[in-house]
Amino acid sequence: MEPKVFSHESYEYQARARAKGGRNNGAYWYSKEIVDNIIPRVETDRNWATVNVPGRCWDHTIVFIHNNLNPNWYKWLNGYKDLILVCSLPWARDNMEKMFPQHTSMLLPLSVDVKHVEQFKTKKTKDAAYAGRLAKLDMGVPEERRAIPKGIDILGGLERDDLLKAMAPYKTIYAVGRTAIEAKILGCKIGIYNALCPTDEWEILDNKEAAWILQRKLDKIDGVAADREKKLKDELAQLWEREKEVKRALEKLRKEEELCQSEK
Repeated sequence: MEPKVFSHESYEYQARARAKGGRNNGAYWYSKEIVDNIIPRVETDRNWATVNVPGRCWDHTIVFIHNNLNPNWYKWLNGYKDLILVCSLPWARDNMEKMFPQHTSMLLPLSVDVKHVEQFKTKKTKDAAYAGRLAKLDMGVPEERRAIPKGIDILGGLERDDLLKAMAPYKTIYAVGRTAIEAKILGCKIGIYNALCPTDEWEILDNKEAAWILQRKLDKIDGVAADREKKLKDELAQLWEREKEVKRALEKLRKEEELCQSEK
């Protein structure tokens, strides 16, 4: 049976997005890349939940955790069995382990479609900007009390490619998560503003590399690593035998040709 996938393409998720204004957020774009670039490269019989909607999951599912700040929001996952909870930050993984000891929590670093982002690179002509959701800045707080430098540009409320275009000319971008990774690919310095993520060392990781990491971790969790290694060795042995057969056939043809030449 083919694994089931609950993603950004589902009616329930899109209905929630429309209710919040209709703009596609970071979870939408991450889900899209998981579906396009990661799932096709991972062998598993598990189901997938690449976005989070209460009540939309199955037993034996890989669940990507997006809401790192409010782990209690995920209490509804208690109603399912044998889940793998994929977290992008160590402390988020630790929270999930404490809340759901019956499930398996794993760390998978955030990744992006590097090639897609690279096409937006351009000359640096602007100083600094904040990039991301306006809610993370708490726009109700006076500017002088925000964590970012006073007076810098604010890039928010944009669809993903529009945000990439807007970030590209800046020398410094204040951002976290996938937005920070994308800014690094664009050649921007990363400014620190979020106390929960006090780092500018967001590693650039392509979706395809993340798929490889996820596959290895899933193999270990589900106990199929040894089977997969044996299958690979068997395939290599078969290729080696075929190569030897081809060499023997070529050698036979060479000798037959030499014999024909000597009889003339």
